[in-house]
Amino acid sequence: MIPKKMPVKDAHIVKIAVERENHIAQLINLDQRHPLASKIQEICSSWGISDHQNYALQFCETNNMKYVTEKNRNEIKNGSVLRLQYSPSKTASDTLETLINGVPLDKAQRLKELSSLSMDHTFALEFIKEKGLDILIKMIEDVNQKDEDILKYSLASFVELMEHGTVSWEVPESSFVARNIEIVRNFQKYPPKCGESALSNLENIVQSSSKYVLVAEEIKLQDILHLLQDGNSPVMRQNAIALLNALFMKADESRKRTIAHTISAKPYRLALIGNGLSTEMTHQLYVLQTLTLGLLEKRMRMKMNAQDQDAHEKIKELRRIAFDDYAGSLSLNDEHIRRGGSGGTGSGSGAGNVNFSQYYKKLGFKCDINPAQDFIETPPGILALDCMVYFARNYTQQYTKIVHENSCRADEHECPFGRTSIELVKVLCHILRIGEPPAEQSGDFQPMFFTHDQPFEEFFCICVITLNRTWKDMRATAEDFQKVFSVVREQIQRTLKQRPENLEDFRSKIALLTYQQITTLRQQERTSKEECDSTASAIVKLKEKISPQIVELIKQQRLSFLVEGTRFSKYVRGTRSKDKFWYARLSPNHKVIHYGDCDEKNIPTLEELPKKLPIIDIKQLLEGKECPHMKEARTRKSPVNFAFSITFESMDHSTLDFVAPDETIFNYWTDGINALLGQEMTSKQKKEDFDTLLSMEIKLRLLDTEGVDISKDPPPIPEDPENYDFCFES
Repeated sequence: MIPKKMPVKDAHIVKIAVERENHIAQLINLDQRHPLASKIQEICSSWGISDHQNYALQFCETNNMKYVTEKNRNEIKNGSVLRLQYSPSKTASDTLETLINGVPLDKAQRLKELSSLSMDHTFALEFIKEKGLDILIKMIEDVNQKDEDILKYSLASFVELMEHGTVSWEVPESSFVARNIEIVRNFQKYPPKCGESALSNLENIVQSSSKYVLVAEEIKLQDILHLLQDGNSPVMRQNAIALLNALFMKADESRKRTIAHTISAKPYRLALIGNGLSTEMTHQLYVLQTLTLGLLEKRMRMKMNAQDQDAHEKIKELRRIAFDDYAGSLSLNDEHIRRGGSGGTGSGSGAGNVNFSQYYKKLGFKCDINPAQDFIETPPGILALDCMVYFARNYTQQYTKIVHENSCRADEHECPFGRTSIELVKVLCHILRIGEPPAEQSGDFQPMFFTHDQPFEEFFCICVITLNRTWKDMRATAEDFQKVFSVVREQIQRTLKQRPENLEDFRSKIALLTYQQITTLRQQERTSKEECDSTASAIVKLKEKISPQIVELIKQQRLSFLVEGTRFSKYVRGTRSKDKFWYARLSPNHKVIHYGDCDEKNIPTLEELPKKLPIIDIKQLLEGKECPHMKEARTRKSPVNFAFSITFESMDHSTLDFVAPDETIFNYWTDGINALLGQEMTSKQKKEDFDTLLSMEIKLRLLDTEGVDISKDPPPIPEDPENYDFCFES
């Protein structure tokens, strides 16, 4: 019996269900090549609907309620369930009719539906085209405070409609801006959703409208900060911070510093980092963190000016705090410090003058004659001096201890405080991305920067103590400067990844990350990555491919060693004969072993070795106690482990006996002979060489994949299509 041929499935046809309220669903085949309008007309006809042009299909999944259009119809899959609804244009017209002429109860219900429908791009375009946005704006401006639902849903609908980005934020007039400001300033009088929407509107106006000046003038900083207090909804707090960030970005330098100073007050700092932070809230806090730390950019990019008296005074203060016990009267000579040419050093001439360069050298400045020169590089610029002085003033005991311990050392392991502090500030600025705009998707929020009114300076103080400890642990010298900072950078970054809650938490966590711990972690991660990579199917196949090349390389090295030759001692019954040696070497064409007696000093040439053993005559290689010259060994000290013999066809001798001077030569000769006989090289040295060379070759070939995770299994190969009638659109 001939089997029935199965029909070929058409990939363009999907089987779906179409629902309609109070009707039994239809199961239909939808041909994706045919216009949607014709299929909708067919569906409407089966239900007896004549005005099919007023209907459309809609997805009815929980997270997807969009209208089906020609652009998104490819999202329809086999088994999809769609719903027959009024079309976007019909729904928009009905909604506007209700908003204009309906009673308050109907308006509230329509607006509730509108807040959901507005998320759909197709509907939003239709509603905006019908001037629906103007009606919404008028309702928001004029609605009575008692009509809470109307205000709440009209604001929510407006937010969703504007999210599509098809209408400029210049459209809303000043009266609309004022209405949103009034809602924010009196948020207790309105439902929370009203405040959330108003804050969102004001944020967008500040970012994208020329009317942001009105918001900046009318909204007080205290109004926003009051919204951060506990009891308000998470979305309210999130939108309040978003508005704060928008105002911060638009403000001038003076206003920015005022905002930063105000939010650094303890009650507001605690309110900012409340519990249960969402992803978006975390991002907004990260943006605020970046903006406030960004105020340090000006000092970071500022070179020290020779006429900057305040900066010169700070350098003198570093010296006085550190060496007050050594020279209590140095302050009397400050007038001898030259502002320009010597920048903080005494003239050194005259009986009453003091040369301060020795103290600046002990402080670890590169230019001890004029330490101001150390602050010319930007970054970190003058910011480094600010941090150093803060440390000296607020942590005087630790500061003087670090300076004195290193300035009094007699060896080369001193840690120069000045040079390392300047480099450390540069590293911290890079880690925290000071001077860069906030990333759009990053959430690298660190709560500890909201737990102190001078967080960066405190952060520096903890890190400089860590730096000094790490320098000691590494027993570093000036040549190890960059190595030390690579470790310190890693200590800081690893600790920040743990998101310490406050600066004390950061201090305790980074104290656990010693140099020894970093070394251990690096080794563990390297080993783990190598083990993981080595089991990936792609790496396994690569190893299989290059293994024969590695074996051939080892073979050529062994044969080259045999061609060079080796001097062996003579043994009789396992006992070495004094001052008697013989030499063996392989011919360059690898066909004959030449051997013969030699002295202890000279290496004989191939022609000076009278005896020959053709490789073709070799029968077998024997090792250890199997060798004839070791079977009668009389002492335990006989070098059985390094003995090997070659058996061959001959009239007078059946073996050529060797005792290698050491294990390496034993391994090289036995490997070489096995290679000549076409057998596998089996020595321990061969395995070690193979593993080393293979590992190095794999690492070299994978250099371009550094930082890329290699999956253990390759991605699955897709199944063959049902047919090959592909359609290519131009």
